Amino acid sequence: MATKSLTITEEAYDRLRAFKKEDESFTEAILRLTGNESDVMEGFGSMQDVDGFREAVASTRNGLDGDLRERDRR
Repeated sequence: MATKSLTITEEAYDRLRAFKKEDESFTEAILRLTGNESDVMEGFGSMQDVDGFREAVASTRNGLDGDLRERDRR
């Protein structure tokens, strides 16, 4: 298989690394993330292993829930 070298910024590398699963190479991660666009469900769950993501989702959900409850009391 032929290979190519890429130059990317530190930010781009950090973002790709955050999406890369522990058991896959960067090539596999890129192919997974840029793969078949016809499968709309493919990306679901891709953020689950990102540090702090679950907490951020829970915090946002709790904040929205509190706002809705407050509006309902008015």
